[in-house]
Amino acid sequence: MPRGGTQGMKRILPWAREFFQRADMLLFALCMVCSIFGLVLIASATAHTAEGSTQYLLIQTVALLIGVGLFVLFTVIDIDVIADKWIILYIVSALLLIALRFFGVADDTGNKSWLRFGPIGIQPSEVIKIIYIVVMAKHISYLKEYRDLNHPLSVLQLAVHFGVPFVAVVLISADLGSALIFFFIFLLLLFIAGLRLYWFLIGAAAMAAAIPFLWSNVLRQDQINRILAPYDPSIDPAGDSVMWQANQSRLALASGQFTGTGLYHGPQTQSGGVPAQHTDFIFSVVGEELGMLGCIVVIALLLAIILRCVQIGLRSHNTMSMLVCFGVAGTILFQSFINIGMCTGLTPVIGLTLPFFSYGGSSMFSLFAAAGLVSGVKFRPKAERFRRYG
Repeated sequence: MPRGGTQGMKRILPWAREFFQRADMLLFALCMVCSIFGLVLIASATAHTAEGSTQYLLIQTVALLIGVGLFVLFTVIDIDVIADKWIILYIVSALLLIALRFFGVADDTGNKSWLRFGPIGIQPSEVIKIIYIVVMAKHISYLKEYRDLNHPLSVLQLAVHFGVPFVAVVLISADLGSALIFFFIFLLLLFIAGLRLYWFLIGAAAMAAAIPFLWSNVLRQDQINRILAPYDPSIDPAGDSVMWQANQSRLALASGQFTGTGLYHGPQTQSGGVPAQHTDFIFSVVGEELGMLGCIVVIALLLAIILRCVQIGLRSHNTMSMLVCFGVAGTILFQSFINIGMCTGLTPVIGLTLPFFSYGGSSMFSLFAAAGLVSGVKFRPKAERFRRYG
């Protein structure tokens, strides 16, 4: 081997050894197991299509490799360095939303939530979601450390910070699912940070006053129907319109019983009986072909990732790092709960994928980037108090 190559290896090997020792390899392993499991499910879910599963697997595998690179990158970069660039992060988010306004492409739900570059599609909300967690965590931790988090001006700042991206996502893309994730993250981080209960009560009262206006002037009728249909049978009594996807999914789940029909042997899955079964309704594939046992394994894996994020956050002894970890955990928890609820007919169909399992490149690499942020908290422990923000 040339001398330069030998010296390069000597520099890389100690760095790699240190990375594997300090990074959270348990979290990485859990994410990889879920993603590879997801590839198997996507292959089965798309085997019946005219193009076969090859194209889907190729795109998902490329997204997974990008995600692994992002996991490494965000593990080794100091999270404070990322958060200190909050202005740049806000500009990136704004540019993505502006691009979506002028160049966005609607999906089959009518949500204008995609940017298309030939066969490649990017969902900006997946990227913005991760930026939002970091910047909101920085804002809350700054107010908690140097101001009074419960002061009315602090709460007003945070409300505006939440409201701008929330309203922008709703008005530009009409993507209610992504907007609800922002809302859940916002509430979770404030609760973890110690916001007083009376502010939540005031916020609930303000929401109750605003809902009639939003219901009448912002939401489309099809969105209203999707929200109410699981709880009001009169909206779709025959089950052949709003509730069609959920009903087909429940049929697939029920037919799998305890052990399932076997991969590539699900009648609903292999006939394409469940719309979007490789994306939003991948859980129906699990239930039909792997049965209740497979569903339990999927839920257990996702729960393990969530609990690991929470554990790292609690051990960080640093408010901002803890909030980032809880924000990532909360995102995966909320998405998983809503997605599984969609597939079982318990929650409205609002287009949220099952983390790590569903087909979707943007979701895949953004989740690995988020996991990298959590791993970075373990990789680079912080003092209990913040360093002063510039």
